[in-house]
Amino acid sequence: MRFGMFVPQGWRMDLVGIAPEQQWGVMLDLAQRLDAEEAWESLWVYDHVHTTPEPTGEATHEAWTLMAAFAATTGRVRLGQMCTCMSYRQPTYLAKVAATTDVISGGRVEMGIGAGWYEHEWRAYGYGFPRAGERLARLREGVEVFRQMWTTGSATLDGEHYQVDGAMCWPRPLQGTAFAGSERNGIPMWIAGGGERKTLRIAAEYADYTNFDGAPEGFEHKSEVLRGHCEDVGRDYGSIVRSANYNVVIGRDESEVEERLAGIKDRFLQAGLGEDRAEGQVRSLRTQPAVGTPEQVVETLRRLEGLGMTYAITYFAEAAYDTSGIELFEDEVIPELAG
Repeated sequence: MRFGMFVPQGWRMDLVGIAPEQQWGVMLDLAQRLDAEEAWESLWVYDHVHTTPEPTGEATHEAWTLMAAFAATTGRVRLGQMCTCMSYRQPTYLAKVAATTDVISGGRVEMGIGAGWYEHEWRAYGYGFPRAGERLARLREGVEVFRQMWTTGSATLDGEHYQVDGAMCWPRPLQGTAFAGSERNGIPMWIAGGGERKTLRIAAEYADYTNFDGAPEGFEHKSEVLRGHCEDVGRDYGSIVRSANYNVVIGRDESEVEERLAGIKDRFLQAGLGEDRAEGQVRSLRTQPAVGTPEQVVETLRRLEGLGMTYAITYFAEAAYDTSGIELFEDEVIPELAG
């Protein structure tokens, strides 16, 4: 199994209490920690601009700005977003940004892309909030633009939502030119989301990686839907790496797990969430697959590996304040599953 980790950027209220002038240093320290530890293949950020589970005045740092900054300040770890919202930027512009970031990083960018869902920030930023079918149609057209620009250096598309006439992308990404990358796309493409009719169909056509429901039953079901779409479009199902995201709350015993959950709740309260909302967030966390002792987490991930989940993207809510949970995961979970 392969492993990546989200660096806290504020979206999930995970920089609460840290002064703005110190936040980049916290993020950079964690990024460079991942860069130095070969057990971690990749680092990730979210493409959001307002905090969740509700918008607040707490920090949320912008995803592609962070991608460029991490590209310049790390040297090994791969760099991804889970996932970029197609409609927040024109696909031609986004393809160019990703290509430039790939050059800066020496060929380490992963493109996570999806249709987007956070209605509040869509409307607040003036993007409207199109129906799901339109958002997914934009996703399909956009990833075609990506593929053309990254693999040929230009793109032309007379689509329903995007009209592109010879948009150039020079230099092309280093992946697929100077370095090996995705044979299909240049920069590896992660199609994120589990929509069964359209998202997984787009994944069957374009994706190098998918990212959907990480619970065993849900993962197994979505995988079978993906398999059906691959059969329909003539794609080798085994050529697509299936990944999932995991909120990790890990402790040496149940008491330590509960202490960590209590700390997460305290930070939600500090950010201004009400007691009921904060408790609801913790209650949801408590039942998730990667919450428990190392033995419990290994058992769950091993079961998922048997179902074909071979790339776990992890999130540690306390990472900006306390790395002991990360260290425990590195010491007692990754060695049981890596390689």
